[in-house]
Amino acid sequence: MTMRSRMPRLPHQEAGEAPGAELLQGPQAAGERVRADTTNRLAKFHVPEIVFGPGALAELGHCARRLGARRPFLVTDPGLTEACWAAEAVGHLRRVGLSAVVWDAVTPNPKDHEVEAAYERYVESGSDVIIGVGGGSVIDAAKGVAILSGNGGRILDYEGVDKVVHPIPPLVMAPSTSGTGADVSQFAIITDTAAATKITILSRTLVPDISLVDPRLLITMPDWLNAATGLDALTHAIESFVSLAHNTLTDQHSLHAAHLIVENLARTLFRPTEAAPRVAMAQGALEAGMAFTNAILGATHAMSHQVGGLLDAPHGVINGVLLPHVIRFNAETDAERYVPLAAAVGIETAGVPAREVACELADRVRELADIVGVPRGLSSLGVTGADVPLLARNTLKDACLTTNPRDAREVDIDRLFRAAL
Repeated sequence: MTMRSRMPRLPHQEAGEAPGAELLQGPQAAGERVRADTTNRLAKFHVPEIVFGPGALAELGHCARRLGARRPFLVTDPGLTEACWAAEAVGHLRRVGLSAVVWDAVTPNPKDHEVEAAYERYVESGSDVIIGVGGGSVIDAAKGVAILSGNGGRILDYEGVDKVVHPIPPLVMAPSTSGTGADVSQFAIITDTAAATKITILSRTLVPDISLVDPRLLITMPDWLNAATGLDALTHAIESFVSLAHNTLTDQHSLHAAHLIVENLARTLFRPTEAAPRVAMAQGALEAGMAFTNAILGATHAMSHQVGGLLDAPHGVINGVLLPHVIRFNAETDAERYVPLAAAVGIETAGVPAREVACELADRVRELADIVGVPRGLSSLGVTGADVPLLARNTLKDACLTTNPRDAREVDIDRLFRAAL
């Protein structure tokens, strides 16, 4: 049989192009924009080099060497030190002849003064490549050190979008939680202790060079952190899919991440050392992180940052409380984008109105939050009605709100916070 005879016949192969089909164009003159419909718009997808799977941390020394390390600066926290993951990381560095400077004075929701103290130690030690072994707080603190190393000033000077204008040192990250996505993202979230709020630093320079995703590191998380970071990852998946900046390259990662997280988060709480659920959660968190760093997020995160800054409360727990309310709010004006998400997590969507599907998705998120022990209201975390006006005003300044699919005014945010109390 000839090659020609085995080729399948394509639709409209002999009749020309499909009626009404969008056509690609030939060469354009310099400066002339290529026309594209909404389904074929340009897509951006920026991620680090990724090493994924049990044992990935063993590649740390080789990765640091490839980036030119002579005196690596390892940022971690007391929990990772106690669990011996920091010691394992130091051992992998030593195996290739590198002696690391270790800084573990990082607390949850990293503070501006912690970042600046770490930077002072970085400078005085003559370090180069920056390594983060830990959760989102550790990784954001490590990014903060890198920002100051390349750009100077105070870390709060870099709030907003693209304020980091000079190159920063190479970054290698090894996440110890299945949720924050900080190891692949262009975000750093830092607490402004004087203003009792969180600032968002958004810059493509903050995407790490290498991410080592080793599911073994997840087994020593306490249950509350496992629940919190898992719900954070689910929020990344959902908000990135409905974001105004989503694209065809982010959508599939968002949907697959939502599926993996809903299927496996509770299993990791009940069987914490079983490999399959942990690997699935590591992949879910990774894919959600790759999606949101390119598509950005929405109102849930914009609001959550304010509560976390005010009360130093766990970010993922706040997301778990807020997300169902934001889904319902957004779905009031356009529920269609929530339908594929609902299908991805196992909700029946055929023949069901989109608004009902979105509300069922919100209910499913709340059910998962109940299973993993997240409180039903912000008041359980210490938020009061008196806090709401300040929280609502600060939310309007957060960069994540710009890509929420529905415009939200201060009165809308105020109402959402009160509904979530």
